[in-house]
Amino acid sequence: MAARHSNSLCVRFITKRFIGEYDHKKEVTYRCRKTVDKEAIDLEILDTVNKECVGPASTSLESSIKWGDGFLIMYSVTDRSSFEAVSRLKRLIDHVKQTLGIPTVIVANKSDMENGRAVRTEEGQTLARDLRCSFFELSVAENSRMVEVAFGKLIQEVRLEFQRHLLAMDKRSRVLQMRHALKNKLTRSKTMQW
Repeated sequence: MAARHSNSLCVRFITKRFIGEYDHKKEVTYRCRKTVDKEAIDLEILDTVNKECVGPASTSLESSIKWGDGFLIMYSVTDRSSFEAVSRLKRLIDHVKQTLGIPTVIVANKSDMENGRAVRTEEGQTLARDLRCSFFELSVAENSRMVEVAFGKLIQEVRLEFQRHLLAMDKRSRVLQMRHALKNKLTRSKTMQW
């Protein structure tokens, strides 16, 4: 996660409570059990410190990215620089994970602050579409239900990706078994010919 107030997003998701003040200099790992699609799932959520995607801080960020199965990138609609960091962070995620299909959800926070808005909803939607990510605009302070929906979407995408991976591994295993069986059959028939 990349955002100044991502701690509040995590706490809102886990407890449904909103707490606005946090120490933004520490990474925090949250553990919880949630029910998604009628199945209990144990989650570990690493809330990263607001880091740059380049320079010395990127090494620490890269190790955090290696840890994750899915990513929720949050920016504030009142802070254009946080919005501009989304593309850099997504490119870093794709580079570290070496795939473009890693489950990622983009969340635009502070939708309740229309007077201070610096990023239009359409800009967020376009960016998410270009980066092939799901998109939610919400207010962590005002709407715990939308926070749950955004996290639920990410969890569903991670589960789908995991199932695709298992199917690919199973298919690969069957192909290897088939090759092995064919090789044995060919070896036996060559032996019989001699």
